Amino acid sequence: MTLCKIGLVSVSDRASSGVYEDKGIPALRDWLEKAIVSPFEIQSRLIADDVEIIKTTLTELVDQEGCSLVLTTGGTGPAPRDVTPEATLAVADRVLPGFGEEMRRVSLNFVPTAILSRQTGVIRKNALILNLPGQPKAICETLEGVRNAEGQIVHVGVFAAVPYCLDLIGAARVDTNPDISKAFRPKSAEGAKK
Repeated sequence: MTLCKIGLVSVSDRASSGVYEDKGIPALRDWLEKAIVSPFEIQSRLIADDVEIIKTTLTELVDQEGCSLVLTTGGTGPAPRDVTPEATLAVADRVLPGFGEEMRRVSLNFVPTAILSRQTGVIRKNALILNLPGQPKAICETLEGVRNAEGQIVHVGVFAAVPYCLDLIGAARVDTNPDISKAFRPKSAEGAKK
C-alpha cells in the first residue's frame, strides 16, 4: 500500500506571526490520527493570509511534496483578509463544489453563520484540496458530521467521501476508522487497490 501524504495548512496572519498559538494544525492532526487507519505522513505549514503565499504553499505540497490530500484551515470567511478560496481556486485543475456545499450544510447544524463560509474543494493533478473552517471544533464537525445524544452520526461529514475521491483521481488509498468516519465506496470499488 502506498503511503498517503497529507498536507495541513493553517492560514492566519496572527498565528503565523506568533501573536497567538495555532490551533488548526493540531486539531487536524488529532482528528486524522483517530480517523485514518492506513499509513500516512503529514506535511504541515503555518502561513499568512496572502493569496500568493497560499498558492505557492498549495502548489509545493502537491507538486513537490507529493501530497494526495491537502486540508487548509482558516481564511474562508467574508472578511477582506480571507483569501484562502481565491488562492485554492487559482491553483485548481477542477472544482468540486459539493464539498463546500456540504461543509456549510453540516455546519448549519451548529451555527447560523455557516452561510458566511466560502469553503471549497478542488483537484490539482491527482490531489484533493479542501478548505475547512478555522475553529478546531468546526473542523472536527465538518469532517466527522453531526452526532445525536447517543453518539451516532445522523448527518455524515465530508470526510466520508474523501477516500473514494482519492481513489478516483489516482491518489494514495486511505482507509478509515468507521467509528469516526465511515468511508463510502461503492460495492464495485470495495477491495480495489488494497
